[in-house]
Amino acid sequence: MPRAKVQRKSTSIDMTAMCDVSFLLLTFFILTATARQPDPLDISIPASTYKIKVPDKDLVILSIGKGKLFYEIIGNDIKGATLDKMGEKYGIKFTSEERKRFSVLGAFGAPIGDLKRFIMMSSDQREKYAEQTPGIQADTTGTSELDNWILETRNAVAELHNEPLRISIKGNAEEEYPTIKKITDVLQKQKMNKFSLITSAEGGK
Repeated sequence: MPRAKVQRKSTSIDMTAMCDVSFLLLTFFILTATARQPDPLDISIPASTYKIKVPDKDLVILSIGKGKLFYEIIGNDIKGATLDKMGEKYGIKFTSEERKRFSVLGAFGAPIGDLKRFIMMSSDQREKYAEQTPGIQADTTGTSELDNWILETRNAVAELHNEPLRISIKGNAEEEYPTIKKITDVLQKQKMNKFSLITSAEGGK
């Protein structure tokens, strides 16, 4: 009795569903990603052989260059809470639109009295403003704006994440010592004696 022959068929895989999922994931990442803000100061940071990753939350970065100080808060929720607390302290009411724009800002050096105007600027206007602004006031006589920014950011981190605030200083390699000392004096006034310095990797080993 002859053996029945099974008809051979070419195998094909329908990739339509896979393509749909891929494009959905791509769209999700594009819509939820936050664009990296340009640094307002052109800082040439010193080299170091010590390597440790900078944390990505509960962190404040103090950028120092050309005698100016810029303040950067890491974490959108912490930014919003800190802005509200600073508004209460200085009697400034920030709108929901201003809070939203502030939550995606990078480093800023606007005095508190000029902050509302700075928040509503375009990116090009902020770049020009960075060249003219005196930066965050950090005088050690009395309570400076830097004192209040650090204090209210610490309070926001403690309330929202129940964690201590971390401080990182990113200073120009050629920055003069008195400018750095102002910052460390402000931190010591708040009994924050532990902070990190942001450096670049040294060549060689």
